[in-house]
Amino acid sequence: MEEAVTDIEVRYVETDQMGIVHHSNYVVWCELGRTHLIKKLGFTYKELEDAGIISPVTNIDLHYKIPVRYGDKVKLHTWIEKYDGVRVIYGYSIINGEGRRCAEGTSTHVCVDQKSFRPLSIRKHLPAWHEAYEWYKK
Repeated sequence: MEEAVTDIEVRYVETDQMGIVHHSNYVVWCELGRTHLIKKLGFTYKELEDAGIISPVTNIDLHYKIPVRYGDKVKLHTWIEKYDGVRVIYGYSIINGEGRRCAEGTSTHVCVDQKSFRPLSIRKHLPAWHEAYEWYKK
């Protein structure tokens, strides 16, 4: 299993009136981790878009365990939780400086034609991605 670890230092703008990271920012962080993992595997979303393919989120599931606050430094761990040739589920875990899990979750994605939004087989249309995802999935 290949994993990308993304360092995040919480910015003031990411916090809410209670002084903790607003839940919407965790989704942004997941995207950072996902693009970091994809880059680590040797690919980019730009390559997808240039080929007329996009990869929308079809589901996201996040569980918040411990608050993260302004100035905290956390590590976002991202990996391929499940892959079936069409659908990809990425896993995420956010760990604070004390080694405690602050949040965890998954996001599900499919590749679709950019114009028609019809689902595409990763196995068929992106064979290099398919091989890498098969190799590195959990």
